[in-house]
Amino acid sequence: MDVILAIPLPLRLLLLTLVGAMAGSAINLATYRLAWNQRRISPWSAAPNGVPPRVWSDRIPVYGWWGLAREVRAHGARFWLRPMLVELGTGVALAVLYTWETQAAQRLWAPRGMLLPPPEFLTANIALAEHLRFVSHGLLLGMMLAASLIDLDEKTIPDSITVPGTLLGIALAVVYPWSLLPAAHFTHGGQTLEEFLTLASPNFWPLPLNGVQGMWLALGCWSLWCFALLPRRWNTRRGWGTAVRVFLHRLRAERITYLILIGWILGAVGLALFGPALPREQRAALVSALAGLAGGAGVIWAVRLIGTYVLKREAMGFGDVTLMAMIGTFVGWQASLIVFFVAPFFAILFAVGNWVLHREREIPYGPFLCLGAMTVIVRWVGCWEATAGVFELGWFVPAMIVICLVLMAVMLGGYEIVRRKLDRS
Repeated sequence: MDVILAIPLPLRLLLLTLVGAMAGSAINLATYRLAWNQRRISPWSAAPNGVPPRVWSDRIPVYGWWGLAREVRAHGARFWLRPMLVELGTGVALAVLYTWETQAAQRLWAPRGMLLPPPEFLTANIALAEHLRFVSHGLLLGMMLAASLIDLDEKTIPDSITVPGTLLGIALAVVYPWSLLPAAHFTHGGQTLEEFLTLASPNFWPLPLNGVQGMWLALGCWSLWCFALLPRRWNTRRGWGTAVRVFLHRLRAERITYLILIGWILGAVGLALFGPALPREQRAALVSALAGLAGGAGVIWAVRLIGTYVLKREAMGFGDVTLMAMIGTFVGWQASLIVFFVAPFFAILFAVGNWVLHREREIPYGPFLCLGAMTVIVRWVGCWEATAGVFELGWFVPAMIVICLVLMAVMLGGYEIVRRKLDRS
């Protein structure tokens, strides 16, 4: 850590900009290679048929796209502009994020008080916590950017991004719990201590979750995620019996079912054997990350089910569910819930513009969940200070979420009735 801090800040930012530009090149490769309709636009892919072979200079981030502009006949006019901006923007974004999380964010915090939580959840190495949190958020930013670009192109979000991203978020939380969002800073004995965000924040960690109850909760969240990834087809138009038979047949016929089953078994065995042996802070971080997975995915999944039932058409893609599962492992269920309420503001602005310019009603929602997530991460201090009092209510918060979902169903039902009447007239 001292070696990094010894590097002058301007040089650190320059190096991060270069690293970000190279990361942007990897994001472009993932965007075109992981999409359903793969395209050989990235210079790290083979050149399309009828195009001269690519040279080493084409792979230089940002600069290489000036040379690749020669392939406009194969990819279309100005095809190179977006990937070039992705690489340039990723480099700038990484430098800005580093500056914010390591230089500015700490000054925004005020001590919450002298009442300390268990010392296992506190660290005095604030610099290390901020830098590793930056690494965590930088990785999340890259995966969200690739998912957003694919969603804008195809209105799909591939599991090949969100599934590894979810596992990575869980692993980072276990390896270093303070890579999770901060819950509070304390001043004690003239020393600043930082607490990471747990499942129970802003309340103290419940003692029962240190034992079997915590592992059962973690297993439940893990099982929910594995079930969500299963290939499912549910249609009751021909009765529940037919729906069940088709559902089970689809599960048996798909190879992915058995891979997910193996993954669930490995996760369950790992939780049973190694979960109780983890140090207390790592065990709490594991449970909290899995709760963030379930909380983030669960809210979006509920909206998808309610919207589809009321509107009689798919209201939201399932890729948005797996995307929020990934985000939840990095930021926790509290921040995921804030993201859920922030994202629609970005979506409304885009939807209005899209309707005015193109007369299109359907929009990809994944990019706005990602915008909401980055907004919450960057403005976490203000968000947490404004909402911590609500989350202190504990189990009353899920009850409020259920009430909001019921009200949403009523509002969607009213909207659908009005829309049908207007269409008939």
